[in-house]
Amino acid sequence: MMVSKKIAILPGDGIGPEVCRQAVKVLEAVAERFDHHFDLSSHLMGACAIDATGNPLPDETLDACRAADAVLLGAIGDPKYDNDPSAKVRPEQGLLRLRKELGLFANIRPVTAYDVLLAHSPLKKERIQGTDMVIFRELTGGIYFGDKGRTADGEGAYDHCTYSRTEIRRIAHLAFQAAAGRRQHLTLVDKANVLETSRLWREEVRAMASQYPEVTVDYLFVDNAAMQVILNPTQFDVILTENMFGDIISDEASVIAGSMGLLPSASVGEAVALFEPIHGSYPQARGKGIANPIAAILSAALLLEHLELPEEAALVREAVDEALNNGILTPELNQNAPYTTEEVGNYIAFWIADSNEKQWNKNNVEIGVSTII
Repeated sequence: MMVSKKIAILPGDGIGPEVCRQAVKVLEAVAERFDHHFDLSSHLMGACAIDATGNPLPDETLDACRAADAVLLGAIGDPKYDNDPSAKVRPEQGLLRLRKELGLFANIRPVTAYDVLLAHSPLKKERIQGTDMVIFRELTGGIYFGDKGRTADGEGAYDHCTYSRTEIRRIAHLAFQAAAGRRQHLTLVDKANVLETSRLWREEVRAMASQYPEVTVDYLFVDNAAMQVILNPTQFDVILTENMFGDIISDEASVIAGSMGLLPSASVGEAVALFEPIHGSYPQARGKGIANPIAAILSAALLLEHLELPEEAALVREAVDEALNNGILTPELNQNAPYTTEEVGNYIAFWIADSNEKQWNKNNVEIGVSTII
């Protein structure tokens, strides 16, 4: 059945536009293969938006995101703002505002250890093999959104961390539901021995557990959890945690896969959802053709699942697996015979467009011979 969906594309900064182009190429391949129509429109956000308009999230961009069925983001950030602590306007302000305006309260980050890439992780193969976890991070509360400022005498600063029961319950339900459909194991990561907000999280999750009797629930303090993610990541199925802890734990977990360029994410709420790779804008690699587009492409797969197109999402993942197994990878994962960002995107898109063709001519990938481009 033909599906028509409106997707807002926010390429962003640094390598964002490069990896986004490959994800868009994959979406176009899916549309061609399944006879769908994706209305793709590109909009400014981040440092590029500040440069053009003075606003990291222009009203036109926000309106386009609100009107879309889903949003695909590349990456945001620029050293000229990172290195200037006095900057009043920053790219990250646009992302925080977008999350708030769209009500994106849950960030979902799957972490998978691919057998073919285990050697690329700095962790020992025997520790990480078989890792398959999903991290649910609360996204619109906590210390990032609390009151912040400087004391009147200028000698101190403060950042307040607050949570409501409603904020905790809505993401906890999503995490419990995910665990029920996976290996039925949920781990709450908190700091309940010190923080009152963590005690509220633990109280709510314990009360909610009775609604999901099939799910085993355990609790880890964040310092122990950070250690366990490295020592024994296979013990985790679904991790649930608050905003700042989730920010740190999910980035730490990215080393398991061997590259941040492999990990996608979804930010969901009650309506529009946003999908993005977890890596940053990596401005040092901009324009060099070395950025890994797979995280952006897998983010597109999550987007397709959100649009209730599971067969299409599965085909994207199958194409990514083909690229991994055949060594069609950028330099950080294939130093001996690396492919460019565009060549990896070409291969995956070409495979999606005609996955019945099993004998691939790698020279065609290199010169861009494809029905998609």
